[in-house]
Amino acid sequence: MSLKLITAAVMLAATFTSPLVAQEMDHSKMGHGSMQTMAQPKGDNGPSSQAFAEANATMHEGMDITFTGNADIDFVRGMIAHHRGAIDMAKIELEYGKDENLRKLAEGIISAQEAEIKTMKDWLARNGG
Repeated sequence: MSLKLITAAVMLAATFTSPLVAQEMDHSKMGHGSMQTMAQPKGDNGPSSQAFAEANATMHEGMDITFTGNADIDFVRGMIAHHRGAIDMAKIELEYGKDENLRKLAEGIISAQEAEIKTMKDWLARNGG
């Protein structure tokens, strides 16, 4: 095979795959990659950092809903996962955090978010979500 033919083939392949690669790169920058990819913390890899990365990945996966076109249902379904993420992060603060004010805040977040999740689940049950 000639060098010209190989070069042409490589350039042709790059032309057709570049938009796909660019699309995937943009998608990953939006934080919607796989849970395994997202669960790798940036920076520190200690236990609390790993726990936060996993909570964040779980939350984003839960928020990746199939939209119905009904803003009320879509809002509630996305927010339930968002609130669960807040609860998970607050529990991590309680496990690893030292600051008493932040620990009290985390306890309040857990209580408030659990109550709001119950309200949203009840609403979904009444409204066909």
